[in-house]
Amino acid sequence: MDVLAGLFSTVYIYLDSIAFLLLSALGLIIILGMMGITNMAHGEFMMLGAYTAVIGTQAGLPFPISILLATVVVGLFGMILERLVIRRFYGNLLQSLVATWGISLLISQGMLIALGPSLPSLPMPLGGFKVGGHAYATYRIVLALIGLMVLLLTWWLFNRTKFGMRARATMQNAEIAQALGVDTTKMYLIVFGIGSALAGLAGALYVPTTVIGPFYGTSFLAPAFVTVVVSGGADVITGALLTSIVLGIIEGSFSLTWGTTIGRLALLIATMLIIRVLPTGISGYIAARGERKR
Repeated sequence: MDVLAGLFSTVYIYLDSIAFLLLSALGLIIILGMMGITNMAHGEFMMLGAYTAVIGTQAGLPFPISILLATVVVGLFGMILERLVIRRFYGNLLQSLVATWGISLLISQGMLIALGPSLPSLPMPLGGFKVGGHAYATYRIVLALIGLMVLLLTWWLFNRTKFGMRARATMQNAEIAQALGVDTTKMYLIVFGIGSALAGLAGALYVPTTVIGPFYGTSFLAPAFVTVVVSGGADVITGALLTSIVLGIIEGSFSLTWGTTIGRLALLIATMLIIRVLPTGISGYIAARGERKR
């Protein structure tokens, strides 16, 4: 029984770490990995999602509806931002980094002035259960399932639909896609909106797990960028899953033994080692092996 309880505890921590990395990085993977925009405001997009979910729930909406509302609101906000600012920086990683960093400061400081340093936290939904005398939150397992479902839906959208084909064509070569009749301006707008919406979704989902404030997204930003970098750009969706699993197991293992701080440090060290060995990322390595076999 003790062995089974220990095994469950390990799997639980792994799932929690994998879900955290996957959900926090998926929106950034689309915006950076597909569109070439270094979105330093990704954490602030997540914060906006969290704020929307909290305000919606306080207004009387069920928490799941508040999560959907946050996803839509942040997606629309991202589309407005793309039209007004972002579209001027496609193809220039450095300029987009500076521009989105400025946007992140405006959003975080604006929310601090408008709504103060914090919002009341929401209670953890769905209760919990015990295994071997240890208590676990059911919601953490639900987060892992939601992360997998969102990833599969995103993969289907970009790999099995006409929209996805046109979106990938636009990101790979906008001039040829436009010559073939694709409205590339509209495609950039929609794809950026999808990436923003995924950031808002992740921010809303993690509302019950932490303190909500203007700098809520800061704790998500570094792991999200780490996941994107290690994933590589060959197949951003598949790479996101594989990278989240690898890094999640590494972080979870060290967190289980030595605590969260050491786990996060191990995550950063593992990232440096993986990039040193696989400079094109995990998805780039898989794609290169596939080419060699053919």
